[in-house]
Amino acid sequence: MNVFKRVLAGAMVASALLSTLVLASTKADLDEAMSHDGLQKISVKGVDLAYARPGATLAGYNRIKLDPVQVAFRKDWDPRRTGSSIKLTQDERESIRTSVANVVQEEFVKELQSRSSYKVVDEVGPDVLRVKVHIVNLYVTAPDTGGAGRSRTYTVSAGEMTLFAELFDSETGETLSRVVDRRVASGAGGRMTLSNSATNRAEAQDIASGWARILRTALDNAHGVGKK
Repeated sequence: MNVFKRVLAGAMVASALLSTLVLASTKADLDEAMSHDGLQKISVKGVDLAYARPGATLAGYNRIKLDPVQVAFRKDWDPRRTGSSIKLTQDERESIRTSVANVVQEEFVKELQSRSSYKVVDEVGPDVLRVKVHIVNLYVTAPDTGGAGRSRTYTVSAGEMTLFAELFDSETGETLSRVVDRRVASGAGGRMTLSNSATNRAEAQDIASGWARILRTALDNAHGVGKK
């Protein structure tokens, strides 16, 4: 019962943190929210903000329970069909949200399972690390719905998105770490490039695989992988 209460409380905290991420105007606001439960700020290469529980280690985790990725658009995103003044329908917006969620999920599974010895599972256990990944403030510069009569649209960047991820002990629900990192699609070195569903997907894959590598590297370091 105590474990259930901790998990429920954790879900409520995560919801509050997500709201903070969307509304926060400064890193100071995020710092206060990220460290509210005793986590302390640490430095992780390639991540804007990272916090960990003092004394926590990933050394005992060999399997990962990856929750379904959740995606939320940036509040001021007012999408219209590329080359048109017609706004995207709710179904079209949902299609983009689902596509991004699937891409991020696939890249994390690929990096953790196909490119390392860690197994992605659907169960809890003493060696199972639970990972929750949220994509917030998603902004797609030129959303491509794949409809007929599409125009050719060139952009400097496909858009941006922010990662909010939390790591938990799967059995107790204790939060071990949380990170926030904002990424802008790199495009072609600042040059104008054609934007469509394929290029948008490729940019999302590139960003997601980078985040997944950071998690895999953290696990490798904890297990002494590659160290002599």
